[in-house]
Amino acid sequence: MGAEKRWLFTLFSITLFSILLILLYSISAFSSPRAFPSPVQHGLHYPPAFGYYLFGGKGDKDRIFRLLLAVYHPRNRYLLQLGADASNVERYSLALALKSVPAIRSFENVDVTGKPDRFSSMGSTRIAATLRAASMLMKLDRGWDWFIALSALDYPMVTQDDLSYVFSSVRRDLNFLDHTSDLGWKVEQRIEPIVVDPGLYLARRTKFFHSTHKRPMPEAFKVFTGKVYSSPWVVLSRSFLQLCLFGWDNLPPTLVMYFNNVMSSEESYFHSVICNSPEFKNTTVNGDLRYMIWDSPPKKEPHFLDISDYDQMASSGAAFARPFPKDDSLLDMVDKKILKHGRNRAASGTWCTGRQSWWADPCSQWGDVNVLKPGPQAKKFEETMINLLDDWKSQSNQCT
Repeated sequence: MGAEKRWLFTLFSITLFSILLILLYSISAFSSPRAFPSPVQHGLHYPPAFGYYLFGGKGDKDRIFRLLLAVYHPRNRYLLQLGADASNVERYSLALALKSVPAIRSFENVDVTGKPDRFSSMGSTRIAATLRAASMLMKLDRGWDWFIALSALDYPMVTQDDLSYVFSSVRRDLNFLDHTSDLGWKVEQRIEPIVVDPGLYLARRTKFFHSTHKRPMPEAFKVFTGKVYSSPWVVLSRSFLQLCLFGWDNLPPTLVMYFNNVMSSEESYFHSVICNSPEFKNTTVNGDLRYMIWDSPPKKEPHFLDISDYDQMASSGAAFARPFPKDDSLLDMVDKKILKHGRNRAASGTWCTGRQSWWADPCSQWGDVNVLKPGPQAKKFEETMINLLDDWKSQSNQCT
């Protein structure tokens, strides 16, 4: 196929996709999702809300859209990002797909970033991307209480009603991250070697620069990291992220400069900032709320989950699990048994009042979005939360 034919095929595909979405938009408009009877309410007297940062790379448009629907709730705020390696067509298609969801159109609580800076999952540019996303979410919405970053490989194990219900009994300044100061092999292989993430300076180069020299461990602060091989996954309070972004005690920018030259720095940056901060070091709950299966001895990444892992995963009491293969049957099982929703529809919650049928989306109509009704998974997640908080309360200093 010549260049001209490929261009025409791409144009035809985009046009056809746009027409289908417009038809879906028109059909859902006839169903006239009624105006919500009460506005979204935030504050200590209402259930907590979450600021979600959902990110992926080239070819992840459909995975990000599916993940969004799985974690969607009108009370939350969402920022979607496809990496610099994704095409503008993918970004446009993702933004257009949001128009097919009645609740997203009405509540206007989902945004898609433009073309971002290039970043590496192993470099400090990943920290920059996460901090930038948190900053954007703060500007877009003042109501969310916790920040959650999910990649295209992640999926929820609870509904948003479950999540918000369990977090309703949690102090809103607490932070959830797997952390330790026992660095072990990471000192020699991760912390002391000096590297340069090319994404900080160059648009195209992706290979890391490695110095022939090493540097000693810092004396001005103590380095913390995740207990397992790779633990960048966190649930962070809004108040702590304000410290990271505005750095009123100069600690966050100091650590940003230090970790610019550390491999896999996101496994240590937030952990080190919070555990060296007198104001926040006792707000650290030692758990990341994720379900993962690591080989023994552990490899760089946990192994991909499959259908044989469902029972153990569902009973784990985790809020999220990873990693999942694209469009795997395990995801379909989670949708059916836990999230109770169909393809291209938002996961059902108490806020959804429409009729359930194969042609109608129950979340195309809604009632009071500030009311929660937890399901069976909430009890398992609540047990996990109680155990984590008991451990937190029993420690005089959580950062050890």
